[in-house]
Amino acid sequence: MSTSQGPIPVPNSTLPFWRTTPDELDKHRSTPELPEECDILIIGAGFSGASLAYHIYKDNPFPPSVLILEAREACSGATGRNGGHLKPDTFYSIPKHSERYGPEAAVQLARFEASHLAAIKNLVQKEQIDCDFVLTRTCDAIMDPDMAKEAEKWFHDLIQDGTADLDDVHFTSGKYAERISGVKGAAACFTYTAGHLWPYKLVIHLLKSALQRGANLQTMTPVFEVSDNPLPDGRWLVKTERGDVKAQKVIFATNAYTSRLAPQFRNKIIPVKGNCSRIVVPEGKSSPYLPFTYCIRYTHTLYDYLIPRPDGSIVAGGGRYSFWRNIPQWYNVADDSQLIESGKDYFNGLMQRTFIGWEDSGAYTEKVWSGIMGESSDLMPFVGHVPDKEGQAVLAGFSGHGMPVIFLAARGLVQMLLDGKSFEETGLPPMYEVTKERMDSERNEILDDLPAPSASL
Repeated sequence: MSTSQGPIPVPNSTLPFWRTTPDELDKHRSTPELPEECDILIIGAGFSGASLAYHIYKDNPFPPSVLILEAREACSGATGRNGGHLKPDTFYSIPKHSERYGPEAAVQLARFEASHLAAIKNLVQKEQIDCDFVLTRTCDAIMDPDMAKEAEKWFHDLIQDGTADLDDVHFTSGKYAERISGVKGAAACFTYTAGHLWPYKLVIHLLKSALQRGANLQTMTPVFEVSDNPLPDGRWLVKTERGDVKAQKVIFATNAYTSRLAPQFRNKIIPVKGNCSRIVVPEGKSSPYLPFTYCIRYTHTLYDYLIPRPDGSIVAGGGRYSFWRNIPQWYNVADDSQLIESGKDYFNGLMQRTFIGWEDSGAYTEKVWSGIMGESSDLMPFVGHVPDKEGQAVLAGFSGHGMPVIFLAARGLVQMLLDGKSFEETGLPPMYEVTKERMDSERNEILDDLPAPSASL
């Protein structure tokens, strides 16, 4: 059996804004007892697990039996704790990815992420999902002058090259960057199309859709073991506190907690803790207008992100600027019952010190919560078959960037499992594939990408 060492979801997690009004499905169990067997067992009921179940049943007249197991409440992990930001990376990372994976793959990745905007927009409209979806523009404000010059060169080089899709990206540098972005001291900024939504409500809808078609959801049911080897009949034995299940296929939609059940990912997907917040203005006052969602870039890897909600509040996350040097507080940490202590006050005054026109807004931090991200060692998701484990698959390791990746990555994985498609035939970005090279690599880009400890910030 697999070892029991590894990160586990803890009880009494901090309460995120998105989960302050839980749905009736929050602690749902489709049947009083666990079924003894199923065709497909999905571990995890966040955006990944819900998207997988949705695609398994979509347009499938003869769907397999699906069991979804969740250790805590539905959508209680990273998806229920993020910023609600549907923000593809259509420009900024292309040069870095081109250097490592080649220009063609880098552009394919950017296009794949951008395609989620239409996919989620159409899904929300077609199925009339009440999740506060807004299609808008996002603004990356670059605060460091040297970074601004570098990004401007990247932008013009990509324009001249003509490979990347930059028609939707508007880049501004110099004296107009501050006024266009609305960010004090911005040295440059660029804007493009993005979206934001209420992630918990989206996931709940996807789960309900799967349940209506026959899926079995069992919340509050931690899995503590998956057999190392298949049973004589080829099925996998999955052990829980409520009994065992035999499954033809097992999908790890477990993100930060993957290595507990699939130990080969122990150094591949690492739990990383972050803080997120909701900022409001005093009752009776109106929030100053924010035209975009935002990413405030202080360095290449230290940034804040935020979305202006339709109710006038701001959901802001990041704050790593305040705690990144204290690595044990956030790296390889799976406990979301406590805040990162050195970053818990970071969001106080964030709007006033960052945005033009917010100085006298009275904006204050109404709620702060923590969440556990699954960061992959090469900062790319793992999507596909688990090596040497026929019938096991994984969709995890999103490095805090799952919203513009998961829905269509889940569709591709379902095509591989049900239709027999190869990874290449799904159209998924090649760097997502679970290859031997990735699994054997000893690189850890999570820590390598941080500024030097002596950096003055």
